[in-house]
Amino acid sequence: MSREELAALPTTTTIETAARALGLGRTRAYQLARENRFPCKVIRIGTSYRVVTADLRHLMSSNDDP
Repeated sequence: MSREELAALPTTTTIETAARALGLGRTRAYQLARENRFPCKVIRIGTSYRVVTADLRHLMSSNDDP
């Protein structure tokens, strides 16, 4: 996912979008979320998961640092 795509995300995003940005597969992303081990803050609303975009951006920017 490009920086422009990441910057254009809303306040929260789907776990699939966050997984794509992190290079994770969909199944693995849901597994990590269920186990409370996803690398970003995840909010569970009923049966759906939402990822806090600010946490995702922070994680992605820290991965860019040398």
